Amino acid sequence: MGTPEFAVPSLQILIDNKYEVVAVITAPDKPKGRGQKVSVSPIKEVALKHEIPCLQPKNLKAPEFIKELKSYNANLQVVVAFRMLPEVVWDMPEYGTFNLHASLLPQYRGAAPINWAIINGEKETGVTTFLLKHEIDTGNIIFQDKEPITEEDTVGSLYERLMFKGSKLVLKTTEAIRNEEYHLKEQASNKELRKAPKIFKEDCEIDWTKKAEDLRNFIRGLSPYPGAWTTLNNKNYKIFKVEYSPEDYEIGSGEIVSDDKAFVDVQTGDDALRLIQFQPEGKRKMEVTDFLKGNKV
Repeated sequence: MGTPEFAVPSLQILIDNKYEVVAVITAPDKPKGRGQKVSVSPIKEVALKHEIPCLQPKNLKAPEFIKELKSYNANLQVVVAFRMLPEVVWDMPEYGTFNLHASLLPQYRGAAPINWAIINGEKETGVTTFLLKHEIDTGNIIFQDKEPITEEDTVGSLYERLMFKGSKLVLKTTEAIRNEEYHLKEQASNKELRKAPKIFKEDCEIDWTKKAEDLRNFIRGLSPYPGAWTTLNNKNYKIFKVEYSPEDYEIGSGEIVSDDKAFVDVQTGDDALRLIQFQPEGKRKMEVTDFLKGNKV
């Protein structure tokens, strides 16, 4: 059960290792882009390629869906980046249902764990497999695998690494369940738990009164998607990459200094940040130096 690109390596690794994937459950097809052409999920593309039956229920409690799901008589269900499941679904197989989550649970429960780990300046994250139960992301842990977060990581680069690291953990977990060679561990922590709620556009606006380090983490944690943004000359700009400015200004937070040729610096609550890559409203993503060749700030 999965929908986005993040779930694809996990499905593929099970197929490659000769597990019998009897069905795939994914989101319904939806219109996309200007032409509203119907788009299928990345997981459905893999299912079609391997001629695996693909279920796309709108309602996971619908009697016809439950009946069809039961007919496949699966021993185990694997969930990677999918919706919250009702008990009638996750409790169906004899070995239960396990989920892959892109954090070291119990830290960063929620929809956007990779983003929030970078935004909060973490030095380490990872992937976790756990058995599903009623409360979301709270089930007993099967396995975990750690992954360092570098100073240059964005959500894009970390997503890529965790996607493949997670697929290996899915295979390891499936094999352990098949051989009944695993020990469940309850989720417990003596630290304050950090959450990872879904991120909306309004959450992505840059507050220039904050410290430079916090803002750099914020921008990295939203790059390339959904993108941190700010307003300049009454237009919105998505900011994808910044560096610490070598200059020391005595100006207010949010004030801009530029030579209109080589750099654009913005003052934060303590130091200035230099804009490296952004996307002006209605235009493509570009290097700031390219933008300055034809525009003044």
